[in-house]
Amino acid sequence: MSLTLTVLGTASPHPGPDRPCSGYLLRGGGAEVWVDAGPGTFAELQRHTDPARLTAVWISHLHADHNADLLSAVYGLAYGGLTPDAPIPVHAPAGCAERLAGFFGRADTGFLKGVLDFRTLHDGHTVRHGGLTLTARAVTHDVEAYGLRAEADGRVLAYSGDSGPCDSLTELARGADLFLCEADIDAHREGEQVHLTPEDAGRTAREAGVRELLVTHVGPTLTPETATVRAAAVFGGRTATARVGATHTV
Repeated sequence: MSLTLTVLGTASPHPGPDRPCSGYLLRGGGAEVWVDAGPGTFAELQRHTDPARLTAVWISHLHADHNADLLSAVYGLAYGGLTPDAPIPVHAPAGCAERLAGFFGRADTGFLKGVLDFRTLHDGHTVRHGGLTLTARAVTHDVEAYGLRAEADGRVLAYSGDSGPCDSLTELARGADLFLCEADIDAHREGEQVHLTPEDAGRTAREAGVRELLVTHVGPTLTPETATVRAAAVFGGRTATARVGATHTV
């Protein structure tokens, strides 16, 4: 089975009409993984698979635009007839389960265990689901955050999550066939580097030697098309805009 990425959402920092926040469906090695669960992505996910069939969920960080639709998932999986045969592993930073339980007004997380099995990410965390290997690397952001390197059938996808420029992101993306990278901001605020400009995304792709750059998570000060053109000018290689509903073969 080839490694594929289906775009469920790309918006930052809030969803818009026909554009959910960050979320992707990664398929490879017999596994199906929901990568980031931004608002609106659970509905989009159902266009492409039965959520009960998910092999795992992987969450880059705990900002709501990347994980708030776990709430929708719990309603669907626990109460909406989408019940999985076994709890779905959720690889996420520490505190994700507690935050989700808080939406239900609960201090305990035990009630989630019937449908979701939370497992804590750390730098270098590696897990294998079928023939798909997922490796997390800590990246620079204003909260604990991770990028993802996914490998199956000799192909490599790298995902920035939310990140500022950092060596660990470049290493994460090294030699990737497809680099899914944020380009959230037009320019850095003084003393703050918690997101990437399009030029940062292009530079990281170039330094990492990736085959193709896919630009995503473009903020309100830019258009996805403009961000892609700017990133491509620095990268110098094949560059595309992530669009909801599109599937990319890695």
